[in-house]
Amino acid sequence: MKNFRSILFILLAVSPLSCQKEAAPAPEGAAPPAAAGISPQRFADALHAVMESDRVVYTKNVVNRLQNKENIIKASEHWEDEKTLPLPAQMFRMGAEMVAKKEAGFTYSLLSLWPLNKQNKPSTDLEKKGLEFVAANKGANFYGEEELGGQKYFTAVYADVAVAEACVKCHNEHKDAPRTDFQIGDVMGGVVVRIPL
Repeated sequence: MKNFRSILFILLAVSPLSCQKEAAPAPEGAAPPAAAGISPQRFADALHAVMESDRVVYTKNVVNRLQNKENIIKASEHWEDEKTLPLPAQMFRMGAEMVAKKEAGFTYSLLSLWPLNKQNKPSTDLEKKGLEFVAANKGANFYGEEELGGQKYFTAVYADVAVAEACVKCHNEHKDAPRTDFQIGDVMGGVVVRIPL
C-alpha cells in the first residue's frame, strides 16, 4: 500500500506535461524509485501512463476539437504572440520543464527521428536506438541503461503515436518537416523517461 501511495503522489505531481532535453540529477537525499521498493521500469511505466493520457486528452479534446472540428481557435508554435493554443508538443515540454525544476528524481522528453524542432532529435545512442525500436515495433516499449555525466540512468522509450488529425496535419504541412507522410496511428516519435539509478 505504501508503494501505491508513493506512485500515486508522484503521478499526481506529474500531470501537466511537456519536454525536457537534459537529464537532471536526483535531488540530494532523494531515494531513487528502486530504494523505495519500486523497480525503475514500473516507475517509468506508471509515469508514462499519466503523460500519455494527458497528452491524448489535450490533443483530442482541446486542440483537435477547437481547431479542426469547431474552428474556434488554432494551435500554433507561436501561440503567445498569436494568442492561440500551444501545440501538444509544447504543452508536453512545458510540463517536463516544470518537473525538471522541481528535481523530482526523473526527467522526460519528447523526441523524434523526424523532429520539426532540431533540439528534439535524439542526443544519445540509447535514445536513437530506443526511437528506432518503438518505430519498428508498434506497441512495444524500449528499456535500457546509460551513463551520462558520471551518473547511471534507467532510460525508457515509449512510442508517441499520432492520435488526431491535428497531429498529422501539423507535422505533414510544417515548413521544416523532414517527413510529410504521417497518418493517424503512425509512430511520430517517442517519450523518453530517464531515472537515476
